[in-house]
Amino acid sequence: MWPFSPPKKELDIVVKLALGVFVTSFALIWGGMYLSRPDRSIPPYSVGSQEGTAIAVHVPGWTSDAEIETLIARFRKVGRETGDFGPMKFRPTTPDDPLGRYRRLRVYIFTHDAWAEPDILHKYLEALNGLSEDRSMKDSFENAVRGFYRVEDGLEEGRIGSLLTEESAATAAFVHTLFKGPVTAPISGEASPESEIEPPAPAPLPSPTTSATPGL
Repeated sequence: MWPFSPPKKELDIVVKLALGVFVTSFALIWGGMYLSRPDRSIPPYSVGSQEGTAIAVHVPGWTSDAEIETLIARFRKVGRETGDFGPMKFRPTTPDDPLGRYRRLRVYIFTHDAWAEPDILHKYLEALNGLSEDRSMKDSFENAVRGFYRVEDGLEEGRIGSLLTEESAATAAFVHTLFKGPVTAPISGEASPESEIEPPAPAPLPSPTTSATPGL
């Protein structure tokens, strides 16, 4: 006779409810991020915190560098075309500047939402601005960055990877600068290569004849 094995005990109803709430909350958070993103061609993201001109953004942990690059490219496109990051869920970073409400901003992109929390961003800015001697916080924050976008008074920069790691041939696969320099003219106002080519001059019209036509 086979030895008796007691039936497996079902999960307690409280445990089931807790698991259900956890799974549902997770689905709602990421589902909301997916549906609320301004463009489906970029990865879902959420603004974790914003303080002054600094903005901490987090994306899902499975987001690739290539997808983060598309997000940075979208920030750049907005900065060059309209300069209005309101639709990107950013509050005005320079609300009192007559030249624009987003003249200066720095966006730090993380794949772990803990780094985008308001208290973490605040501690990092204190260390960055010399108001705190917590060097480890500054280094840890910058090392955790997966993407970075900056606009400051006509200059822009986009970067993939940690802000602490130096760019080199060995790190090019995961740390590299996408662009850095003056903000160019708005894309909508840029001349296309075709428009830069001067069209050929029209052929001269034949001059009217002055000779009389012989009569019939």
